[in-house]
Amino acid sequence: MKTQSIPYSNFAEQNRIEMVDFYNEATEDYEFWSNDYNMHFGYFVPFKTNLFKRDSMLNEMNMQVSKRLNISKTKNRLIDLGCGMGATMRYTLKKYKNVIAYGVTLSDFQVQKGNELLKGKNGIILKENYNHTSFQSNTFDSAVAIESFCHSGHNFSSLKEMHRLLKPGGRFVIADAFLKKERSQLCKGGKYAYNKLCSHWSLEKLETHQFIKKSLEDLGFKDIKVEDISFRVAPSVLHVPFAIAGFILKNLFGFKNLKRESLHNLKGSFYALLSGLHMKSFGYYIISATKR
Repeated sequence: MKTQSIPYSNFAEQNRIEMVDFYNEATEDYEFWSNDYNMHFGYFVPFKTNLFKRDSMLNEMNMQVSKRLNISKTKNRLIDLGCGMGATMRYTLKKYKNVIAYGVTLSDFQVQKGNELLKGKNGIILKENYNHTSFQSNTFDSAVAIESFCHSGHNFSSLKEMHRLLKPGGRFVIADAFLKKERSQLCKGGKYAYNKLCSHWSLEKLETHQFIKKSLEDLGFKDIKVEDISFRVAPSVLHVPFAIAGFILKNLFGFKNLKRESLHNLKGSFYALLSGLHMKSFGYYIISATKR
């Protein structure tokens, strides 16, 4: 996709359409990545998580995110902005019995299958745009966004909507990859990996973590904490080439043709690994804050 020839506003809309198509068609593939349908990278803790078991690290990421929400024993309404198949919601509902969880996604497939996985649990997934939801202001005690805001380019409107949805004193946690420097400052190899990553994973763009912190300050958040967890995430990223090879072999031996969206997903995973090698340009962060 040649973004240079598309006006930015039109590009953003085209990217949204492609992203929805991508997840409608490729979400099932994530079962090969995670038995629990975790659609994100993991968090490694020595002597706790197993380097050779991805879900051990992927669910540890869910734990690290939920821990930073500081959930008390009173009723807590949680919203997962870009929830995928609801894996983080299911983990949090299992860990905290006082949580009521809502997830939003634009993918019909994720709404249907995600709600099937949530059956009998205190949670629901709705088809909503996390930049403009239909929920009333000051509705939620907690909000999470794991590798989801990147699809709309870490846009200020995503952060603004999250601020609107949270009650005063409400907590949010974002876990995602961010740039360490402006896109114009990336080296040639970094730019190549960045452009390919955005193209294959339907990411509008990536922002710098400095931009996110400044935006949160402008919105009036407090207790803003930016944690570089790149080395914690790296072991799960290193699973990517093995997962790609295994997925391709499984389909070949099953005499299945790889869907276009599946190929994009595999290529995007490869360029995520390649981007991670440019450690001066890319990093993985957990960012948390409290609404005043």
